[in-house]
Amino acid sequence: MKKEFFILFVFLCLCFQIKAQNLDKQKLFADSLFYSENYFDAITEFKRLIFFANDNKTLFEANYKIALCYKAGGKYDNAIKYFNFAKLNTKLFKDSLESDLQIIRTNILRRTIPNALSLLKKLKNISPNQIDTSMINYWSGWAYLMNDNWKSASIEFAKIDKFHSLKTLSDSVSSAKFSVPFAKFISFVLPGSGQFYTGNYWSGVLSLAWNILSGYLTINAFNTNREFEGVLIGSLIWGRFYRGNFKNAEKFAIDENIKISNNAFKFLSEKYLGKKP
Repeated sequence: MKKEFFILFVFLCLCFQIKAQNLDKQKLFADSLFYSENYFDAITEFKRLIFFANDNKTLFEANYKIALCYKAGGKYDNAIKYFNFAKLNTKLFKDSLESDLQIIRTNILRRTIPNALSLLKKLKNISPNQIDTSMINYWSGWAYLMNDNWKSASIEFAKIDKFHSLKTLSDSVSSAKFSVPFAKFISFVLPGSGQFYTGNYWSGVLSLAWNILSGYLTINAFNTNREFEGVLIGSLIWGRFYRGNFKNAEKFAIDENIKISNNAFKFLSEKYLGKKP
């Protein structure tokens, strides 16, 4: 009987050893795909590893790298799903924190900014003594920045360093942007002035000229007792040019602001060397 138990024990040990060796090979293969940026195949191999693995360290790493693969491929919903799976398979605060930060960064990338800011606030409140507040400020700044709220972004980056490069960028973008309400208001007062304000001078000249001409025709019609004609010209022609004037001013201000923001985003994408979402 003892002999049978001994043989069974040796057999089980060999099975566990073979399984461990196979898991190691599978992990090495999945990692090689991951580090060569073959993300689609890496996801498949990490999922195969998860199916056979039973230790938290392997499960955390596999789920975490699957999430990174999905994130690199722009599959942000799937990325967040697997970062959460990674959190469930670790008891280490460091790993849990890194998963939380990746979830926040992914929310910033997919422009679900309220989610990112809510998670940052929650993270700060849960572990105020374990987390570097500058990290919270940094990703809060990025969240506002990606939401096109450059003033709030500047405030967050200034909490880290008043000379922070992203604060300087945020301030320059904020100051370069046009005020949409102001462009619209001055066009109410003087047709064409909103277009001049946004640098669209030719459009401003045309808008002013058409309003002057239609205004002249309207007033002239009333002065020569052609009231019906004056009403038609005033309501249909002058009214159209006047409304189109401040609508155009509003549109030009919005379009110019989009260009300014897009240039800043292009700089961040191509030339900024710090951490990005």
